[in-house]
Amino acid sequence: MASSRAHNLYRLYGRYSDREGSLPRGSAGRHSTAVRRQPRPPAPSPADHALHELIAFSRTLFDTPDEGEILRLAMDHIAGAGPYSAEAGYLKVDGDLVPSPSGQIHAPAVDRRVRELAGQDGNVTVPGRPWGRALGLRGLEGLHGYLVVTSRSRPTEAERTLLATLVQHTAAALSVAFAHRRRREDALELRRLRDERTALQRQLISVVAELGYQRAVHALMADVAASSGGEEAVTRALHRLTGLPALVEDRFGRLRSWTGPGRPDPYPEPDPVRQDEMLHAVAKKVGPVRIKDRLIALVRPHGEILGVLALVDAREEADEHTVLALGHAATSLALELAHLRNLAEVELRLHRELADDLLAGTDEASAYARSEAVGHDLHRSHYIVVVQWSNRTADVAFAQTVSRAASAVGMRSLLTRRSDHVVLIADDRPHARALYEALARETGTRSGTIGVSAPCDSVDDIPRRYQEAQRALEVRHHCRERYGTSFFDELGLYRILEPGSDYRELETFVQEWLGQLIDYDSRHHATMVETLSRYFDCGGNYDETAESLAIHRSTLRYRLQRIRDISGNDLANVEDRLNLQVATRVWKIVLGGPG
Repeated sequence: MASSRAHNLYRLYGRYSDREGSLPRGSAGRHSTAVRRQPRPPAPSPADHALHELIAFSRTLFDTPDEGEILRLAMDHIAGAGPYSAEAGYLKVDGDLVPSPSGQIHAPAVDRRVRELAGQDGNVTVPGRPWGRALGLRGLEGLHGYLVVTSRSRPTEAERTLLATLVQHTAAALSVAFAHRRRREDALELRRLRDERTALQRQLISVVAELGYQRAVHALMADVAASSGGEEAVTRALHRLTGLPALVEDRFGRLRSWTGPGRPDPYPEPDPVRQDEMLHAVAKKVGPVRIKDRLIALVRPHGEILGVLALVDAREEADEHTVLALGHAATSLALELAHLRNLAEVELRLHRELADDLLAGTDEASAYARSEAVGHDLHRSHYIVVVQWSNRTADVAFAQTVSRAASAVGMRSLLTRRSDHVVLIADDRPHARALYEALARETGTRSGTIGVSAPCDSVDDIPRRYQEAQRALEVRHHCRERYGTSFFDELGLYRILEPGSDYRELETFVQEWLGQLIDYDSRHHATMVETLSRYFDCGGNYDETAESLAIHRSTLRYRLQRIRDISGNDLANVEDRLNLQVATRVWKIVLGGPG
C-alpha cells in the first residue's frame, strides 16, 4: 500500500543517512594507501518527493494573502501527504466557525462535532472512512479554523508527521494572512482617522469663518432695523454683503426697491397668474429658492406673504454665505414690514371707525375734529364709492387691496367695509375707469363693479349719498355690461326708480304692459319677458340680441312675433315700444326680475 511504501521509504532514507561517508566493509585493509572512492548518493525516495512538494507548497501558502484561499489550497493538497481526503474546512470569522465552500460534506453531525471540540483536536466519524480527525489551525493569537481530514486507511507515523507539518504550515500561513489583513485594516483605519481629522479641521475652519460672517450679517441687519430705513436700507445692506443686485417686490410682483446695477427700465409689468405660481412654488420650500436668474426669499411674518426679497444672480455665483445673508435680510425685512403694517392697520381702523360713523350719520363738529386727527379734510366736496368684486369677500385683505388701488390712482379717502362691499368716502370724483382698472390689476380679474354717488357737500348728506352709490352699483349689476363703474348722476331713468319708493304704481304699470307675458312665462317656463328686455338693451338689433341670448336669429324672430301675439302690443308703435321698454326696466331693476 501507499502508506507502507512511504513508511519503508522513510526507514530506507534513515538507514542511508546513518551510513553516509563510510566505506564498504574490508576496503580499508586492502587499499589503505589508495584514494578512497566516494559512495554514490541514493536515488530520491517518494518520501523525499513528498517533503520537497510540502516545502514548495509552504511557499505558495505564505505567498497567498487571502485566508479563504489558503484554506482551499490546504484542502486541495491534503492528498499529497498520504491517503487523506479533506472533508471540510472552517475559518473563524468574528468568533464563529464558517464552513469553507471547498469542502466535500457539511454533514450536521460533522459540523456539530467540530463545534463541540471548542478549539481542541479530536476524532470525527464519517461513514465509509476508518479514520477521521478534526485538526485545529492555531496561531499565536488563537484558533484560526479547522481542517477535517479522513483517510482510507489508518495513516502511518510518517504520514501523520507530514499531515501535522501541513497543518502547522497552513496555520502559520493563516497567522501571516490574518496579520497582513489586520495591518491593512489598521492602515485603512489610520487613513480614515486622518481623513476624518482633516475633514473636522476644515469643518472647524469653515464654522469659524461662517460664525464670523454670521456676526457681520447680524450686526449689519441690526443696524438696518435700528435705523428704520425700510426696504431701501435692507436692499442696500444686502447688496453690500453679497455684491449682487438686491430688490424688493410686493406680493403682486411690483418693484418697491432696487439696489445695484442692471435695474430694468421700465420694470416689467407682473403677470398675476405667473406671480401666484412663483409664490406657491417658493412657499413650499424652506429658505431661499433659485428661479431662473434670481435667488428668492419670501417676506412673510406669521405666515402671510407681504412681498419678495431677491438677489439677481445670472452667473450663479451665490454660495452658502449669500444664501445666509439673504435669509437674514428677509427676516429683518419681514419684521420691518410687519411693524409698518401694524401702524397702517391702526390708521386704517381709525379711518374705518370715522367712515362708519359718517355713513350712519354723525354731528359735524365731531366729524371734522376726528377727520383732522387722521389727516383727512372733510371740508371738501366728497363722493361715496362702493366697490364689489365677484370673486372676493369684503374681508380685511380685500379692503387693503382697494386701499392700495385707490392710492395708486391718487384718491384720498376714508375706507370701511360692509358684508359684501367696500366703501370709500373720496374727496374727489373718481375717474370713470382708473379705479376699476387698478383693481382689475390688483385682483387679477375684471369681474367687479363700482358705484359712485352724486357729489356730497356736507357731512349730513353722506348717508343719502351712500344709498345713491349702492343704487348705482345695483343698476350696474342688472345691465348688459354688468362689470365696470356706474355714476348715480348718469343713471337717467333709474334715478327716478329708487328703492324705498311706493312700488304699487310701478307694479300696476308693469302688470298692465307685461302681465300677459309674465303669466305666459310662468305657465310655460318660457323667457318672453327676458327676451323682450334683452331686445331693448341691444337697441333692437336682431343679430346682437340673438347672440346675447345664445339663440338663432330665426328663433328670436319667432319669439318677438309670439310676444306681439300674446301681449297684443305692436313693437313698431312708438308709444307701445317706449312703455314696454320702461316696463321691462322696472321689472328687472326695481321688481327684481331675472337678469
